[in-house]
Amino acid sequence: MLTKIEKTGSQPEAEHEASPGRVFWITGLSGAGKTTLGRELWNRLRASGRPATFLDGDALRAVIAEDLDHSTGHRRRSAMRNARLCRLLAEQGADVVCATISLFHEVQRWNRENIPGYREIYLRVPIDELRRRDSKGIYAGNERGDTRDVVGLDVPAEAPEAPDLVLDNYGALDVSTAVDRILAVCARRNGAGAAQPARVVAFKTKAESLEMLAPLLRNGRVLPQVRFSVGDWRSDAPGVLAAVAAAPWGSDRVIVRSSARGEDGAARNSQAGKYDSVLGVVGSAAVAHAIDQVIASFADDASDDDQIFVQPMLDRVAMAGVAFSRSPSGGPYFIINYDDRSGLTDRVTAGAGDNLKTFLCLKSRPDACPPSLAPVIALVSELETLLGCDAIDVEFAVGDDGQLYLLQVRPLAVDRHGRAADTKVDTALADVARKVELLSRPHPYLHGSRAIFGVMPDWNPAEIIGVRPGPLSLSLYCELITDAIWAYQRDNYGYQNLRSFPLLVSFHGLPYIDVRVSFNSFVPRDVPDDLASRLVNYYIDRLLSEPHLHDKVEFEIIFSCYTLDLPMRMGRLAERGFSTEDLAELASALRRLTDRIMHGETALWRRDRAKIDLLAQRFPAICNAEIDKISRIYWLIEDCKRYGTLPFAGLARAGFIAVQMLQSLIEVGVLNAEEGVAFMASVDTVGSRIGRDFAELPKADFLARYGHLRPGTYDILSPRYDEAPDLYFDWSSARPAAPAPPRFALSIEQLRRIEQLLKEHELSIDVLSLIEFIKAGIEGREYAKFVFTRSLSQGLSLIRQLGEDHGLSAEDCAFLNYDVVRTLYSESGSVREALLESVAHGRERHALTRNLVLPPIIASPDEVFAFHLPPSQPNFITRKSVTAPVASLGDPPESFAGRILFVPSADPGFDWIFTRDICGFVTQFGGANSHMAIRAGELGIPAVIGAGEALFQRWQMARKLCLDCTNQNVLVIE
Repeated sequence: MLTKIEKTGSQPEAEHEASPGRVFWITGLSGAGKTTLGRELWNRLRASGRPATFLDGDALRAVIAEDLDHSTGHRRRSAMRNARLCRLLAEQGADVVCATISLFHEVQRWNRENIPGYREIYLRVPIDELRRRDSKGIYAGNERGDTRDVVGLDVPAEAPEAPDLVLDNYGALDVSTAVDRILAVCARRNGAGAAQPARVVAFKTKAESLEMLAPLLRNGRVLPQVRFSVGDWRSDAPGVLAAVAAAPWGSDRVIVRSSARGEDGAARNSQAGKYDSVLGVVGSAAVAHAIDQVIASFADDASDDDQIFVQPMLDRVAMAGVAFSRSPSGGPYFIINYDDRSGLTDRVTAGAGDNLKTFLCLKSRPDACPPSLAPVIALVSELETLLGCDAIDVEFAVGDDGQLYLLQVRPLAVDRHGRAADTKVDTALADVARKVELLSRPHPYLHGSRAIFGVMPDWNPAEIIGVRPGPLSLSLYCELITDAIWAYQRDNYGYQNLRSFPLLVSFHGLPYIDVRVSFNSFVPRDVPDDLASRLVNYYIDRLLSEPHLHDKVEFEIIFSCYTLDLPMRMGRLAERGFSTEDLAELASALRRLTDRIMHGETALWRRDRAKIDLLAQRFPAICNAEIDKISRIYWLIEDCKRYGTLPFAGLARAGFIAVQMLQSLIEVGVLNAEEGVAFMASVDTVGSRIGRDFAELPKADFLARYGHLRPGTYDILSPRYDEAPDLYFDWSSARPAAPAPPRFALSIEQLRRIEQLLKEHELSIDVLSLIEFIKAGIEGREYAKFVFTRSLSQGLSLIRQLGEDHGLSAEDCAFLNYDVVRTLYSESGSVREALLESVAHGRERHALTRNLVLPPIIASPDEVFAFHLPPSQPNFITRKSVTAPVASLGDPPESFAGRILFVPSADPGFDWIFTRDICGFVTQFGGANSHMAIRAGELGIPAVIGAGEALFQRWQMARKLCLDCTNQNVLVIE
C-alpha cells in the first residue's frame, strides 16, 4: 500500500503544568532585548491559558529598589530582591517572566537551588551591537564619561554558568522564533544543568523526517515527495509508478532517493552515503530502473519496510552543500561546505567537486556570517529547535531565485566525551581575538605595521606537532625550538637579532607562528631599517593576498638567501615600487650572508655539523650516568638544545639554501627538471639508508640503529620503532634489497656554465664546493634530525617511566607541561603532587583546545570567530602519475601495498611507510622542502605534500584516486 503524503506537525505551544508556577529568568546586558522578548513570552503564556506575570527590571528597580544605586554591591542586592519576589509569585501558581540584567553567579545559583520551576534564558549580544542599539544612551554616556557603573563595562558581567537556553539575540533571530525556542527548551527540565531542546519533530527515516518538517519550516522549503516501501514496490510496482506520474511534477525530471530504516535516524551510525540516489530521471521506465537501482544498493540490508521516495529534481541551483551544527569534536560551530559554481546539488556529498568552499562560524557569532550564507545558518538553527538536537547534518540547496531548500537532515555523531561548555569556547575565542589584536600592534623592535599568524610558515608546527598537540608535545617543541633556539640560530647566521621574541604563540593550546616575527628574522642584519620595514610589509601583504602560499613562504615570498636566479625573482619587488638601489642593497646583503654560510672550511654549516657529532658522543654519557631520572631527563633535553636543535636549525637553514640553489640551477637553464629529480635521488640521506638497512640488517641491529624514531617525534603516545616493531615493519616476508642511490654527474659544459655564473654573481664558492654544499646541506639536515631525535625520544621514554613510578599512565603524561621537569630538577617537593597538578591543569586546558577551531592563517581578530578555509596549493613531488586505491594510517599496515596512503604530516618518523610498497602518498601538512618531500623525490614515489585540511579530507573519502604529478592534479576515480 502506498504511503499517504501528509502535512503533519504544528508550532510548539506553551506547556501546561499542574505544578506551581515557573520562573522564566531572562537575563543579558542592557539593550540585549530582554523586555521585548519577555513581553512576547508573557503574552504567549497568557494566550495558552496560564496565569502569568511580567516583571521588567527597570520597573522593579523603581518599586522595590529605589534605595539602591548602580554599584556592584547594590546591583547584587537588587537582583536578590527580584529573585525572592519571583519565588513568592511562583509559589502562588503563577508563571513569572522576569527580564533583568542580574548577571551574578551568586544570584543564579540561589535561583536554581530555591525556585523549583526556574528556567534561565541568557540573551547573548556582542558589545559592538549593543553600542549600536543603545536606545537608552547608556553606552554612549559611558564613553563620554557621563555614565558610570555600566554592566559589561565598569561592572563585571558574570555570564550564566548553566543556562537552560542561550539565545544569540541579533542577526536572523526574530522574537517569535526566540519564544518558540524558549518554550521548546523549557518543556523539560534537566536537573544536571543546561537542558537540551524538547523535540517538536522526532527523527525517523529520511523521507518521514522531511515530510514532518515541511509544514513547520519558516526558513526553508521541503520539496514534495511520493514515498513508498520496498514491500509496496515489490507488490504493486504499477501503482507506485502511477502515483509518481500523478504528481504535478511527476512527468518532469525527478530524483529517486533511498530512505532505509537504518539510514539518517537517531542511531549513531547514519549510513550516510551508503545507499544510492539517482538524479535526473525522466519517464516511468527510467523511474522504475532507478527504483530497482536504489533497492539493489540496500543489498543484504534490504527489508520490505525500507523506503524509497521520489521528488522533483531541483534545477537551476545557485548553491548547494552540507552544513553541520557542531564540529566533529563537538565544538559550537556552524560548518558549511558548499559549491556555488557548478549548478549541481551533489558535488559536496559526492566529494568530487572542484573549488568547493568551507566556511566556519562560531555559533554565538552568526552576525559574522556573509549574507549569502546567513539563511543557511537560520535554517540550521531552526532545525536544531524543531528536532531537539544541537548536533545535526543538513543538506541544502539554493535556487537561482534565492529560495532555500532542505534536502536532508540527520543527527550528527560528535565526540561528546570531555566536551568543553560552549560558553568556555566563546570566552576562549574572545581571549584569542584580544591576543591577536594586542600582538598586531606596531612594536618598537619589529619591522612591519601589522601581524599575521599561521600554522605552516617557518618552523611549521602543524607539520611537526599537529594543530592540536598535547601539552607535553607543545611545551617540548617550544623548549627545543621556538622559544629561543630558533632566534639564536638566525642571529648566528647573520640575520636580524630576534633573541627575545618567541616564534610560536599558543592560542589556548593551538600553536601558531607569529609570521611578522618570522619575516623579521629573515632580513639580513646589515639591511637598513627603512628597507627592512618595507620588505616585511611587502612579505605580509603578499601572504595576505595569496594565502595558499603559507607553506611556501621561503620559496615564493621572502628573499632569505642569494641564488643564481635572484635578479629574476626580485622583479616582483621592482613591480611593488622598490628602487634599483633597494634591490642592489638587498642582493649584496644576501650575497654576503650566503657566502658565510656555505663557503670554505669556516662555513657556518660545517661548524654545526661538528656540533651534531658532539651530541652523539655526549648521549651515552647522560644515559649511563648514575643520576636520578629527573636529572637524566633534564640533561637529555638541555644537551638536545645546545648540541642538537641549535645546530640542526643551522643545518636546516643550510639545507633550505641548498635546495634553493639547486632549484635556481634549473631556473637559469643549467639543469632541466628531470636532472633536478635525478640529483635529489642521488642524495644519500638517513631516510634512504633506512630502506637499505631494513633489507640488509638483522632485526636487532636495525632496531638498535633506528629504534628511537617515532612517527610523532614529540608525542609520548607515539610508539618508538623498537617499542612496536611489528606494527611498523613486516619482518616475515622476504625483504628485497633496496638499490643504492644512483650516481649523478654533471657534464663538462654544465660545470663550466656554473663556474661562469658563480663569477658573474660574485659568489666566492667554486663549482665543486657548491655541489658538495648542496649535497651536504640536504644530507646534513636529515642526519641532524636523526641524531637529536634520539635524545628527545629517550627523554620521552623516561618521562613515561617517571609517570609510571608515580601512578600515571602514558596518556596522563601526555598532559604534562615540560616546565614541571625543570621545576622538579631545581626545587625540592613532592614529585607526585607536582606531576598530578601539571596533568590536571593540562587535561583541563586540552579539553578546551580540542573544541577550538581557528583558520590556518589569522590576519585579524574577526577571523577568530568566522572564516573561510583558504584554498590550498599542494606540492606535487616527482613528475609521475599513479592511479590506485586509497589507504589511511588507521588501516592495517599490511594493506598498504599498492595503495595511495594518506598521512597527516611530513614527520620523519613516518619513514617506515616506505617499507610497505605504497605507490603514492598524500600529506595534510608539509612543505616542498619537508623531509617527506625529499624522500618522495629520492624514491621516485608520486606524492602530494601539504594538501591542506579541506582537500586532504575530501580526497581521503574517495575509494580510488589518480595522483597526476606531471599536471599537478588529483582526480577522484571512485
